[in-house]
Amino acid sequence: MATITVLLERVRAGKREARDELFSVAYDSLKRLARARLRGGGRNTSLDTTALVHEAYMRFVSIGELRAEDRRAFFAYASQVMRSVIVDSARERLAERRGGDAVHLTLTTQIEGMANEGEETILRVHDALTALEAAEPRLAKVVEMRYFGGYTEQEIAEALEITDRTVRRDWEKARLLLLAVLK
Repeated sequence: MATITVLLERVRAGKREARDELFSVAYDSLKRLARARLRGGGRNTSLDTTALVHEAYMRFVSIGELRAEDRRAFFAYASQVMRSVIVDSARERLAERRGGDAVHLTLTTQIEGMANEGEETILRVHDALTALEAAEPRLAKVVEMRYFGGYTEQEIAEALEITDRTVRRDWEKARLLLLAVLK
């Protein structure tokens, strides 16, 4: 069986069968990544691990071009795709709960607010992370890799080519900025 990097080269060369083989080889790792994503940032969605991996695969297929050069870049990109799947799922569920085109009724209980809380939190975190990304792209990448991707400080340091200490400082700074935005 070929390595992920070799399969990525074949996918970029236009070999369609390599894409399926790539996902077959990476499937278990993608499931671990999805599990970390759902545990860290999408625990209140209707998605499960398998559904998230399959939806991410469908997005890879629909995009057509995969630009990742190596294993690390592939999983970083997969983490971003999974984040967008979680955010889109939360948006859809909120729209459904709000009735879409249906006539809106005011409820007298607090149940509706509690039900929407998880999806709204996901969207608030996503919006805050998008704002952070515009201001401080590296901080946003550290947050995405650690909180959503489940990467360790050492893995983040290697991927971003910075020191572990810089990752810790970036994480603390990003957390403080996100907390300020989310309040």
